[in-house]
Amino acid sequence: MTRILVTGFWICAITLMSCYAAVYWGVGIKKTKSEQYLEGLEYQKVRAINVPMIADGAVQGYVIANLVFTADAKTLRTLPVPPDAFVIDETFRQVYSDDKLDFRKLSKYNVSNLLANIKTRVNERLGADIVKDILVENFNFVNKSDIRS
Repeated sequence: MTRILVTGFWICAITLMSCYAAVYWGVGIKKTKSEQYLEGLEYQKVRAINVPMIADGAVQGYVIANLVFTADAKTLRTLPVPPDAFVIDETFRQVYSDDKLDFRKLSKYNVSNLLANIKTRVNERLGADIVKDILVENFNFVNKSDIRS
């Protein structure tokens, strides 16, 4: 019986000393400096926007726009509010209020000016230069008569 008790205490003592040695040895190891992940621009696709075009007191059709914006990936993660909503809102405002955009009398339209205005206004509303560029994925006009109910 005494032999079993001494063996049990011996096993407990060896276990405690090995745990202490492992923790003491682990603290002394220098941590290797982890390489920072190189982050760059991140592309964020914005959901499709449907903007009604009103002329002569009636809806003539809808402008459907799909946009993509680029922003710094690190900055996007730190923002409390995603800039998607601001891009959508500003695009709607710019297209809806633009008098030069008339689909009854088609002519060349300065899309780069529209995108620059959207970018500028979104960055003003966010209070920093977050949106770097806005790209057009799709920009179409659907006539009211072409829409199926």
